[in-house]
Amino acid sequence: MEDLLILVDDNDNEIGYGKKMETHITGKLHRAFSLFVFDKNSKTLLIHQRAAGKYHSGGLWTNSCCSHPRKGETLLDAVVRRAYEELGLEIPCGDGMVSGLTEVGKFQYFADFGSISEHEIDHVFILEIEGQVRLHPDSEEVMDFMWIEPSRLTEWMLREPDCFTAWFAPALSIVKKSVIGKEYFTE
Repeated sequence: MEDLLILVDDNDNEIGYGKKMETHITGKLHRAFSLFVFDKNSKTLLIHQRAAGKYHSGGLWTNSCCSHPRKGETLLDAVVRRAYEELGLEIPCGDGMVSGLTEVGKFQYFADFGSISEHEIDHVFILEIEGQVRLHPDSEEVMDFMWIEPSRLTEWMLREPDCFTAWFAPALSIVKKSVIGKEYFTE
């Protein structure tokens, strides 16, 4: 069964649902999220390289996990679900609370990839963990991953911006401005 994405208006109000590929082909505005996982101990950020076979942006580097909530699913539930499905990362949760997970902002963007596009209101989340956990990425989603020092990431993005997804820089900008992000991005 194909995922039904949550269609939204410019104010992020839910206005309906759309099949995943149809939504991307028609460029309808929909809800998404970007997760940034930081290791408090090493002060590093987890980033991943999208699998080559992805329907767009294959082989590009991006934040720890990114996806869409499904019809009837909260953003928090979607973040927890996709972190596990994509990375094998279990985020502790219970009683409606998700340990260490904080939403730090959102933004709207449009990126055209030819036959499809991304037109999203992207909610940006930070997850802080203690110690680089063992990951079990899904090879259909993730080609590679690394834990990187934020200063090295910033230098890399300036040197080779075409190595990264369209949403990564604006999402990272929100992270850098957040209270939590300022602990990791000191420049």
